[in-house]
Amino acid sequence: MQRTRWILAAAIAATLFGTSAWAASPAAQGDIGIDLAGIDHAVKPGDNFFDYANGDWLKTATIPADRSSIGTFLTIYNKTEKHTADLIRSARGDHAAPGTNERKIADYYAAYMDQANIDKLGLKPIKHELSAIEDIHSKEQLARVLGSRLRADVDPINATHFHTQHLFGLFVTQGLEDPSHHIAYLLQGGLGMPSRAYYLSSDPHMVAALAKYKTYVAALLKLAHVKDADAKAQAVVALETRIAQAQESLLESENVHKANNLWSMADFSSKAPGLDWTTYFAAAGLSDQKQIDVWQPSAITGLSALVASQPLDAWKDLLVFHTINASAPLLPDAFANLNFDFYGKTLQGTPEQQPRWKRAVAATNTDLGDAVGQLYVKKYFPASSKVAVQQLVQNLIAAFKERMGTLTWMTPATRAKAEEKLETLKVGVGYPGTWRNYASLEIKPNDPIGNHQRALKFEYEYQKAKLHEPVDRGEWWMTPQTVNAVNLPLQNALNFPAAILQAPFFDPKADPAANYGAIGAIIGHEISHSFDNTGSEFNAQGKLENWWTPTDLAHFKAATQQLAKQFSQYQALPGLYVNGEQTLGEDIADISGLTIAYVAYHKSLHGKPAPVIDGLTGDQRFFLAFGQAWRSKIRDAALRQRLATDVHAPAQFRALTVRNLDPWYKAFDVKPGQKLYLKPDQRVKIW
Repeated sequence: MQRTRWILAAAIAATLFGTSAWAASPAAQGDIGIDLAGIDHAVKPGDNFFDYANGDWLKTATIPADRSSIGTFLTIYNKTEKHTADLIRSARGDHAAPGTNERKIADYYAAYMDQANIDKLGLKPIKHELSAIEDIHSKEQLARVLGSRLRADVDPINATHFHTQHLFGLFVTQGLEDPSHHIAYLLQGGLGMPSRAYYLSSDPHMVAALAKYKTYVAALLKLAHVKDADAKAQAVVALETRIAQAQESLLESENVHKANNLWSMADFSSKAPGLDWTTYFAAAGLSDQKQIDVWQPSAITGLSALVASQPLDAWKDLLVFHTINASAPLLPDAFANLNFDFYGKTLQGTPEQQPRWKRAVAATNTDLGDAVGQLYVKKYFPASSKVAVQQLVQNLIAAFKERMGTLTWMTPATRAKAEEKLETLKVGVGYPGTWRNYASLEIKPNDPIGNHQRALKFEYEYQKAKLHEPVDRGEWWMTPQTVNAVNLPLQNALNFPAAILQAPFFDPKADPAANYGAIGAIIGHEISHSFDNTGSEFNAQGKLENWWTPTDLAHFKAATQQLAKQFSQYQALPGLYVNGEQTLGEDIADISGLTIAYVAYHKSLHGKPAPVIDGLTGDQRFFLAFGQAWRSKIRDAALRQRLATDVHAPAQFRALTVRNLDPWYKAFDVKPGQKLYLKPDQRVKIW
């Protein structure tokens, strides 16, 4: 899973899903929300706070065979997975009326679970796609097939890094300069590997992965009885390598100013010659658009040129492989297992594939997300939790505003604009105000691939329809059962799905120090994304606009560059370091969110001293809750992939954010000479 921040600056790393044997220790004053048994007292907090907070847990934690990591996020994910699985299974098709959400859920899940039927169907469900590819005999026909396969990226965390196997991806949201109207954004795609780095890097691990990918492509084609599979695999990988060379990098894609490129429909033929754009857009159903934002212009130009320069047969080979590969998880076991062996074992280091029921639950949650979400919040998200979190959010916003008032470096003009943005921030908690209507989506109990393809088409048509509708400022981008959260700068809004608002991140009965250190820092993280290196580019109305004075902007950039340098010093694997520029937005939000949460926690004490519980002061419990929120153990292969594709730093380094806050030094008596110690003038302070 890749990440982005161009429209939103996402908060929680969904890829940091991990499980934790959370064993909060009860105390005389109640559950303090801290895993006391997981602390390693042999480690000094000032040397490695992550290991101090989690060291004893790390010694015994075992990554499940069907997972690439383990940690706090997977604790919540597993709990949510079980809850949604129960809801999906209880939506029995023989009891639900045809056409209802419950019937669609039941039929979708049943079709995914029917392995005997999947084996019987074989490749039949994708024969029509393969036949359409076989019938390509001209570049015009190629453009028509490519256009018909355009699909929408609806993941706001992944948007600009649309690692689709289709040549391009579509994202629909407000315009950068005109947030009052929706606009279509065209994004680069075309790769079967997680990112362009896997094709272009000279790192030995990446080179080995590419060689194994070529073997996988050939094996999959042979399994599908494609003639000359070895030669065609060579052609596929060679073409994908050229596609990778044409694509823009992760850092380039994150620069919102480079992405503000409105092309008229006529511009495409002159600015990106090679592809028959008239035919392409007609097949994609976009001919009625007057203009499209080209997010990565050099990539679109380069990919279009490849359509003209590369042999038609190479494109057909690529399309055949991508068609089979995309459907492999829902083809007979031999295909699904081969697919997992590469993407799971080779790229993630995960030994075993997840049980079929887990894959079925995940797929149902993806393709019928709001339908399952309505059932989820009804049973697992009480109104009392929503009220409690809304109050917590307001406390954190108030703390942020108070904090801004104390910033000596910020001029009144910039502060006024920042306060306006903060005061108009729209906060969604738990679930959307309007649910998706699935009435037009056909789901059959015996057609798993067809169900998924129709769901993708349904989503594409839904997103495309927004181009003719008023902007919905309250639009949600995550389902309630998603363990994540998001900031949406164009909407100046936040989404906090119900699933992340549960223990160990949030427990109304736990000690406030733990709640503020965990979910408080997460909420603060999201709020502060409105003012990170990307969010700060948008005004209160969601328009791309510089609202900073030159002096304030210079101070902000200097502080953020100091932070980028700090994170670039962290070594994740031998010889492999975090890219501080790549993770900068998330690192800014981590520091800012933790700072805000700390201020809000102390405001919640109303001037009274925090009690000492189990020998821990309130500040110690606050920082420990933060450190344990990022508890994680990850396989080397998965970590390597995330370093190449993710804008979030690995969890163990996010926990070290504490070294930038002065109160942490006092709480744990951190002294000069300890490894995490920073002189006061080296501690990054932004908000």
